[in-house]
Amino acid sequence: MRWRSAIAAIGMLFVSNGQLGAADLFTAEQAPVPPTEEHGIWAAIAYSTPDEKYGFFWGADKRQEAMDIALKHCERDGGSKCLVVSIFRNHRHWDDDDNTGFPYNHCGALAIGKDEHNRVTPWGANSAPTRREAEDLALKACEGSGSQCKIREWICT
Repeated sequence: MRWRSAIAAIGMLFVSNGQLGAADLFTAEQAPVPPTEEHGIWAAIAYSTPDEKYGFFWGADKRQEAMDIALKHCERDGGSKCLVVSIFRNHRHWDDDDNTGFPYNHCGALAIGKDEHNRVTPWGANSAPTRREAEDLALKACEGSGSQCKIREWICT
């Protein structure tokens, strides 16, 4: 599948504090490995940096399904280099912690800004337990490499 080569080429673009942004492309760490038995309701956001196109999906039973559909939506919108930039999940039940370290974050957000020097458009994506927290973290990641950042999309599962 196309997404595997893209992900393998850049890793899973998550920095140690869970934030993700354009400035982190070469300093990113590998994302947590999903559990073998994937508990929860999965969501994903995909983004294409060159043309600022994005796609998202929520409500998947499997992580891979959420990723594949978010990529498909991004590409359908005209994204030329769509990559999954945020993956998160919600609890099906409050007692289903699988001890994998992959967080149960209910909401995700994508922020896109402006660059004063006409370089790569700054952006940030993140997930958190609430919409407000996800938006704040995405804005903070975006503002680390640009200005005039605004939330373009948010999702809560």
